[in-house]
Amino acid sequence: MIPILNFDDLAPEQILNRDIQAEENVSAAVDAVLEAVRREGDAALKRYTKRFDGADLEDLRVSQAELDGAWNALDPDFIQTLELAAENIRCFHEQQVHQNFVLTDRPGIVMGQRYTPIEKVGICVPSAPAAFPSTILMNVIPAKIAGVREIVVVTPPDKNGAIGAEALAAAKIAGADKIFKIGGAQAVAALAFGTESVPKVDKIVGPGGIFVATAKRKVFGRVAIDMIAGPSEILVVADGKSDPTWVAADLLSQAEHDVLASPVLVTDSRELAQAVQGEVERQLALLPRQEIARRAVDDNGKIIVTGDLEKAVEAVNLIAPEHLELCVDDPFALLPLVKNAGSIFLGRSAPEALGDYFAGPNHTLPTSGTARFSSPLSVDDFVKKSSFLYYDRSALAPVAERIADFARREGLEAHARSVLIRTEKGGNAQ
Repeated sequence: MIPILNFDDLAPEQILNRDIQAEENVSAAVDAVLEAVRREGDAALKRYTKRFDGADLEDLRVSQAELDGAWNALDPDFIQTLELAAENIRCFHEQQVHQNFVLTDRPGIVMGQRYTPIEKVGICVPSAPAAFPSTILMNVIPAKIAGVREIVVVTPPDKNGAIGAEALAAAKIAGADKIFKIGGAQAVAALAFGTESVPKVDKIVGPGGIFVATAKRKVFGRVAIDMIAGPSEILVVADGKSDPTWVAADLLSQAEHDVLASPVLVTDSRELAQAVQGEVERQLALLPRQEIARRAVDDNGKIIVTGDLEKAVEAVNLIAPEHLELCVDDPFALLPLVKNAGSIFLGRSAPEALGDYFAGPNHTLPTSGTARFSSPLSVDDFVKKSSFLYYDRSALAPVAERIADFARREGLEAHARSVLIRTEKGGNAQ
């Protein structure tokens, strides 16, 4: 049963119970996979896919026939749902596009900044119990908006060597260029090193379990990554007017993801806390993934009672949750107080699942307290920026001595000379 705790009685370490470090055996296993894929390429990928996914594949890439078959097999109404969700995601992420700028306000000087897309990106899509079409939409669409030239999706197949029709349709709608039937650490390795079939990419994004997260950590530097994703989290701030059945349902929406998921309620009402505690038990019994959700609730869940809602937001900023729901009368009054959260859902009619699938903001979010310093996946993750500057000789001459003096104070004489040699005074400097 989810425990009820008093905020004022808790030390910070009792509020935070998260650790995304891989166990030693996981790290060693990932090292072996990375090395095998680096050396053996496709042969290693096929071997691991048979071992871990039960699929004996001849071709790792999803064919055009498979894509067409998936599209034709799907209910047209669900295709429309995917298209509506994709449009919402596009509309939101198009607002994130940065503009280049140029400064020409001083004679003889031009400076600016320009954005260019990353050339190739790999997107990891988990499959529990099937490949997530929502993750494909949320990761591929911002990359397309950014102008990424080649977008490669990797996701594990089922035992028949197939990927769900929903996921393939989402990939088509979003605009993925290539899709491969590989998952786990081996998929990360393929994207990082390249194989006969899988192109080497410049950045790897997307969520996954501990093996994917560990592999991403290990290949960082060879390629870029978006983040090290930990288990899913939800923190609901609710006042005494909230419906306990709604709050319990929202907590369980994340608990069913993973036994390591973290469902937390923070409330200023002990009565609500007790009602939610009972309601979680009632609803748990109804879930198909009851065993997973039960472990998440028992091991990582908690209800924290505070003296008021401002104290509740103190708890929010300490925990820095992936998903935050503000189920209160005036969520916009609390919003300015929130400093650390991945995605914030305002009001009682905005459940976290709305953001997972449909509304538009990205659902690839910082976990494990990293919302203190990182952000949701966005168009920014798929571009890089370069600065540029131009000085003509008349602009450089008045500042050359100052720059040379600056360089010499750092003990860098060659720096100083490289500036002075371009001026009349420094042209003959010894």
